[in-house]
Amino acid sequence: MRIGWQGAKRVYHCFRHASIRNNKIWIDQEFTEPSLAVLLLEQGIPKEDIVLVFQAPFKRELTGFATG
Repeated sequence: MRIGWQGAKRVYHCFRHASIRNNKIWIDQEFTEPSLAVLLLEQGIPKEDIVLVFQAPFKRELTGFATG
């Protein structure tokens, strides 16, 4: 996260946000390299247990990851 002030403007930016729901890892936001999904796959987490929430529900079917 990047939190603070830039002059008179408040800065709040979350680079990566994930949670565990219904025994799946839900990735809500991802602005890092390597991506969290890639790191999880490298650790042996199956694609069926990872939901890319930042993708529209109708597009999730095309990713090879869980749909929800």
